[in-house]
Amino acid sequence: MKRFLVGFLAFFVLLAGCQAKTETPAATPETATAESETSGVKKSMTNVKMVTSKGTIMLELDAEKAPLTVANVKAYIEDGFYDGVIFHRVIPNFMVQGGGMNADMSEKADKRPPVKNEANNGLKNDRGTLAMARTNDPHSASSQFFINLKDNDFLNHTSESASGWGYAVFGKVTDGMDVVDAIAKVQTGNKGYHGDVPVETITIDSMTIVE
Repeated sequence: MKRFLVGFLAFFVLLAGCQAKTETPAATPETATAESETSGVKKSMTNVKMVTSKGTIMLELDAEKAPLTVANVKAYIEDGFYDGVIFHRVIPNFMVQGGGMNADMSEKADKRPPVKNEANNGLKNDRGTLAMARTNDPHSASSQFFINLKDNDFLNHTSESASGWGYAVFGKVTDGMDVVDAIAKVQTGNKGYHGDVPVETITIDSMTIVE
């Protein structure tokens, strides 16, 4: 019964979450790898500084394993899209989710086209990893992401089917997991038809790429 409840909760939180449903096919953004100016070696990792109302979280995005997803997220960062959005869904011992909602729980507009699911890249939904949130359409992820609070094996890719695609991991927390854990401990409640919403608004003040 416990396993069923956890699985059902994950389905409700991540599949039927706040991402806008799309009927268009996934876009194919440019690759996220870039040539180093000094060595000519391809850079596959991008460091990101996320400043939140609870503290700073440092992230490392893996463009080698998830080039389309990282290119998509980097475009949002460079556009300033994430500045001012909130962590709108928090479930202790599971994950914290943000990246697409305003403080009043309205969905932020001007989103990019959805990105192809790259959950088959070998990266696992382990504690501290960063993954894309989506609807029940495997290829519907746009701006929202979540940080795993524990090893969530049931979110991993098992097959290229509607039920087996899983959730694409594209990075990890390199510093500030204590901040993530602090977010996970806040009191939550309902706001409109949304559940697990922090009572205290937790804002992503800025996200910047660190050269």
